[in-house]
Amino acid sequence: MIPVRQILTPEDLVLFQESTACSEILSFLGALNDSVIGVKTTDAIGDSEIIQKLLCLLEAIQQTNKDIKPIETNSRFGNAAFRDFYDMVEQKLPTWLAEFVPAEHIEEVSKYAQESFGNRRRIDYGTGHELNFLSFLLCLDKLELIKREDYAALVIHVFFQYVHVMRGLQMSYWLEPAGSHGVWGLDDYQFLPFLFGAGQLRPHKHLRPKSIHNADILEEFSKDYMYFESVLFVNSIKTGSIRWHSPMIDDISGAKSWEKVNLGLIKMFRAEVIGKLPIMQHFMFGSLISFTGGSMPADVAHG
Repeated sequence: MIPVRQILTPEDLVLFQESTACSEILSFLGALNDSVIGVKTTDAIGDSEIIQKLLCLLEAIQQTNKDIKPIETNSRFGNAAFRDFYDMVEQKLPTWLAEFVPAEHIEEVSKYAQESFGNRRRIDYGTGHELNFLSFLLCLDKLELIKREDYAALVIHVFFQYVHVMRGLQMSYWLEPAGSHGVWGLDDYQFLPFLFGAGQLRPHKHLRPKSIHNADILEEFSKDYMYFESVLFVNSIKTGSIRWHSPMIDDISGAKSWEKVNLGLIKMFRAEVIGKLPIMQHFMFGSLISFTGGSMPADVAHG
């Protein structure tokens, strides 16, 4: 079943938030988060066959980015070469996914993968697209291609590599941030590396949320913790103090513990992604992530 839109009205969104699909997405996110509590990015985590295949998929996406050069333009945002990249990925995804996805599910799973890389028309990217990558992984989980013992590698190797791929696309094609500062202002594009990164740091005895203001700590521990690496990246592309360019990250640094940060970000994800109509009205549902909203004309659902 090709996924289609089902959330159009605030009433549909309320129905979705009470649905099985919503609780499946949040449960999966919670399980992934739990799998990396206390785990460093540099820890030796074995990659099963499915993890290796997902990394090969991301490598192919990255190579497509390298092959399709940005068009010379004076425009600050929205390089039209992104559309060529998007079309090429759309064309090749079914073949790439055939390496590990059962034939009858390729079309459905492909839709979530495709939606993970941004919007073709607007040439933008934000937390709704990131949600699609999480949903792509959830589809693989529901097809039992991913096992629970894969979860830590799924976050630290696959998801984090996806973040690097997206940074490459943002830099190459100057993708517009979707919404105002990615809706919340953690950074302009990503949310989940901060959530998972705070999970990694939860049991740490010495590093505190306020440690992000220490340049030496950021530099030294960015290789071990996604949160520090993400803050370091934001600092590298923004000018001035973090207090001005990323006030939300600055506010969070005042929290007493990483557990508070981690649990707070999970709540925030529920409220600011799952709970926001401008994001969820673009989300699509099929047979694997299944939800039916109120009355919606077919042409709207497919639009």
